[in-house]
Amino acid sequence: METLNFKDIFKSSILEKSSSISIVDAIIGLLVAFALGLFIYLIYKKTFTGVIYSHTFNISLIIMTMATALIIIGISSNVLLSLGMVGALSIVRFRTPIKDPMDIVYIFWAIVVGILCGAGFIGLAITGSILIGTVLLIFVNKIKIENPYLLVIRYNENSIENSLEHVISKHAKKHSLKSKSVMPGNEFEVTYEIRVKENDMSFINNISSIEGVKSAIMLSYDGNFTA
Repeated sequence: METLNFKDIFKSSILEKSSSISIVDAIIGLLVAFALGLFIYLIYKKTFTGVIYSHTFNISLIIMTMATALIIIGISSNVLLSLGMVGALSIVRFRTPIKDPMDIVYIFWAIVVGILCGAGFIGLAITGSILIGTVLLIFVNKIKIENPYLLVIRYNENSIENSLEHVISKHAKKHSLKSKSVMPGNEFEVTYEIRVKENDMSFINNISSIEGVKSAIMLSYDGNFTA
């Protein structure tokens, strides 16, 4: 009775299962990856709400989709190549900081689409991209979310805190004290998170006119600080 050792199993299950790459399938996969990457590019450009739009980052989403598809096409034909690719990619480190959480969503979307296109799941990649793009267009552009404001006030008399609270309570729908700092020279700085009534910013002048207030600054906050 013939027995099988590990070497025989390794040869039969891995080495003999390598297949040639179909050029036609590879071209179709890359073309669909390019088209869906371009679709991701347009959705990102349409739904961008950050401070500074990065065209180079948006272009990189297209390249990322095609490059991922190319990798999957290559490793799907050869198991040994896939093992080597996993080892090579494991040493790659990305140092570019991602400031907007939505950018991570688009990066993940581009990678998933590239994997599906490279693996031959063209229909699933197209259907999923259409649904994801529709959700992003609806929730980012159509549904308006009221972002809070940060009110930073600097003053030099501790006794005017009650006056500040009175003015803020009168003009804000909701507010909460986030921080209070004591500066050199007996100066104070407080930060409030507030939601104003109907975008009424006129009360900033009322706060600035209070005796003892040195400055009052309103900041829009949606994950980034913008004056």
